[in-house]
Amino acid sequence: MSWYLLIPFIILIIAFVIRMPIGLGMLIGSIAYFLVKGMSIGSLVNTVCYGLTNAYILIAIPLFIFTANVMNSSEVTDKIFDFARSLIGRKHGATGYVNIVASLIFAGMTGSAVADASGLGTLEISQMKKEGYDAPFSCAITASTAVIGPIFPPSIPFVIYAMISGASVGKLFLGGMVPAIILCIVMGIYVYFISKKRNYPIGTKVPFKQFVRSTFKALPALLTPVILLLGIYTGLMTPTEAGAVAGAYTLLISFIIYRSLSLKALGKILMDTLKTTGAIFLVIAGAYGFSFIITSEQVSKAVVDTMTSIVSSPWVFLLAVNILFLILGALVDVNVSELVFLPIILPLVKYFNIDLVHFGVVICLNMMIGLLTPPFGMLLFVTANVGKVSLKELIRETMPLIGVLLVALAIITYIPETVLFMTRFMK
Repeated sequence: MSWYLLIPFIILIIAFVIRMPIGLGMLIGSIAYFLVKGMSIGSLVNTVCYGLTNAYILIAIPLFIFTANVMNSSEVTDKIFDFARSLIGRKHGATGYVNIVASLIFAGMTGSAVADASGLGTLEISQMKKEGYDAPFSCAITASTAVIGPIFPPSIPFVIYAMISGASVGKLFLGGMVPAIILCIVMGIYVYFISKKRNYPIGTKVPFKQFVRSTFKALPALLTPVILLLGIYTGLMTPTEAGAVAGAYTLLISFIIYRSLSLKALGKILMDTLKTTGAIFLVIAGAYGFSFIITSEQVSKAVVDTMTSIVSSPWVFLLAVNILFLILGALVDVNVSELVFLPIILPLVKYFNIDLVHFGVVICLNMMIGLLTPPFGMLLFVTANVGKVSLKELIRETMPLIGVLLVALAIITYIPETVLFMTRFMK
């Protein structure tokens, strides 16, 4: 490795400090590296353009973003919340459990943590505050349950991980199912104890007729993940095609069945999808430049040589990676963690013979916990804004939940079958 390697990383840090778009900072850093080394900028352009135009799987990203935006702009979230509430019934802290169940259902439609927190979270926080729950706790549990979004299929981070690692998107989607359930269980246990301690409200028993009614109303929305996953696992659709079908289906139910979406709202949805997609793809473009630099400087080889001389066990390696990505998650954007740092350590994953699907789920959960971690956790800012609470109060309520999620992370990290069990059913 040469000192030239410092150039793109220094520029990336400066971009982060001055709040320049991270993707733009990565591209400027890559250009500076090429110029200082006297290399042709054309090589960088070819690398970025070839990467963007030959990764077919990337088309799934705007499709899943579009699906999430349609869900959040129609009455689908209301139907999901009412259905989840009818499932829980008469329990201490019932709406806390409803929050968890609703997030799991919503995860099967959008695969986005921020979409969950900003869309469904608005309804959840409002209802919990209305019923007498503490506002900081309402925001904390909403932010924490949003973590489930990218773990339960579909998942945008899984799509990006598959592009980087070559792992099967279908197996990653299957591998996320059991871990998502584990997350629900550990958070449910926390809600149980905290609700007893603080004497949070007991839910109301829902009559069977009302349960049937709420189920019937929610059924079109509930069919979204079923159609999507069956399409993928029966081989009828690729994940990208499933994203297109999911987007078309959500449009159909929003316009025709729920009649809750207007053409004007659709225009805003399309614009929001373009903005979000543009921001993600700018980071991906910058990541291709960084990947070229990392490869040419043989960074991965140096990291492998150093780590293998220090660490001899895959379990210790996984512990080190968990700590590293938890720290990164607290400091940098999720996409930067995944696109810049992940390619550096992937050779070590192969060296220690760790299953790529298992590792992908572990890394994704790490990054989602990072969204909850101060000082830069995006979910903290989103839910604090929605719930009108101070970050200090929210962080205090969130820390025990982060501890609960770390327990789930340890289980998923050191019991690989929690991820790999479901993948056995896919050829």
